[in-house]
Amino acid sequence: MKKTIMHKLSIMKSKRVVLLQTALVIGVCSISMGAVSTAAQVLSLETAVGAAQANDPWLVENRYSQDAVEARSISEGVMPEPRFSAGLANFPTDTFDIDQEPMTQITFGVTQTIPRGDTLRIRREQLRTMGRQYPFQRLDRQANTVVTVSRLWLEAYKAQQSIALIEKDRSLFIQLADIAEAGYSATLGRARQQDIVRAQLELTRLDDRLTVLKQKQEMALEELSEWVSGYFREEYLGSPSDGRQGRPNLELPRDLPDIPMLNEPLYTGEREADPQVLYGYFIEHPAVQAIKRKIEANNLGIDLARERYKPLWGVSAVYGYRDDPPSGDRADFISFGVSFDLPILTKNRPEQELQSAVSEAEAVKTQKWSLIRKMIAGFEKNKTQLRRLKQRQQLYQKQLLPQVHEQSEAYLTAYTNYDGDFAEVVRARIAELNAQLDALDIDVEMEKTIINLNYYFMKSAEDILVRNQER
Repeated sequence: MKKTIMHKLSIMKSKRVVLLQTALVIGVCSISMGAVSTAAQVLSLETAVGAAQANDPWLVENRYSQDAVEARSISEGVMPEPRFSAGLANFPTDTFDIDQEPMTQITFGVTQTIPRGDTLRIRREQLRTMGRQYPFQRLDRQANTVVTVSRLWLEAYKAQQSIALIEKDRSLFIQLADIAEAGYSATLGRARQQDIVRAQLELTRLDDRLTVLKQKQEMALEELSEWVSGYFREEYLGSPSDGRQGRPNLELPRDLPDIPMLNEPLYTGEREADPQVLYGYFIEHPAVQAIKRKIEANNLGIDLARERYKPLWGVSAVYGYRDDPPSGDRADFISFGVSFDLPILTKNRPEQELQSAVSEAEAVKTQKWSLIRKMIAGFEKNKTQLRRLKQRQQLYQKQLLPQVHEQSEAYLTAYTNYDGDFAEVVRARIAELNAQLDALDIDVEMEKTIINLNYYFMKSAEDILVRNQER
């Protein structure tokens, strides 16, 4: 009898080992099997960013705004149109005869207004300068698009990979639950009813985490679709005759993109970077360059306000035709005139206009310095975050992940040899899963931080993801 019981325990032990080993194999293969999907469309980070930039209506609007300002610079830089007039002067009302009175005339006149001082040239140059800010605005918009779309893409990537990690461990928990239930039913092993309940509870918690992660993934993809909807329509949905409708089933690559860092030596130092060095970089940033063009335009606005002190001139010429009477000839008349304005009732207006122009220019200069200060502070913040993330990444890769894996394997081996507790096996597996999820979060946050730092040093939007120039 004793030999029979020992034989049954040995069989159960070997079955338990086989089942656990099978669960591990299934868990490892689940990600790769789930990644192969014939219906899913793979959307890389570069493709998402390129599609977002190509389908950004803001860039089109900005281009039209530039065209409008450039057109105004031409139209407002020319002399006002001359004004022509025609009329009757000293026309008799008793006979309505044009040759009755010697002063009766048919007049034709032309009047030309001459703008104040150098107003036309300054106004034309001011509008041209305003138009030069729009290309820099588009560069900054494209760069911000890269940052925004990359953040959404990385959020969706983190959710996708987290789902894969949890699904890998979920298969193991299913096997553990089956083994605990089998051991409890046989009443031969050390399995207890609480082990079954614990295994089922952890499965339920994993299902809840999967639901939350799928929600995050779907929300990130929906936000991403706002930026790349044109790419969906052309590349995936096709024409209406294809019969394909709705957003396609998107899947992101399994590997994080390798994003190089611009000006990497500035990130490696423990001390804060020299503000003068950072200023030399940030002053060339498209966002700052756009404000500089606005400052130049406002400085020209000050010059334009000073021209308000100069008079507005006008010249006129009038030709008066007189009909000849029966008794002889009458000479025609021609008149010339000059006019200018006197600031009697509005003597304070030029001063107020000049003060307004000066205040506007100073306000824009303040925007420039505020932006540079914000960029320096943002750089230092992201630099510190990147340094700490690197430290955590090394800690996880070299120590924490290997340690929690060894712990998990040790508890699993002890349990299969009837020398461990089921709760410890579960806790060890959860600790390993959480460590893997934390490591994934660190990797993704590092990519976000690198992208944020590259934004400060880019000269074109392509520099943020791809190094194509030497700094």
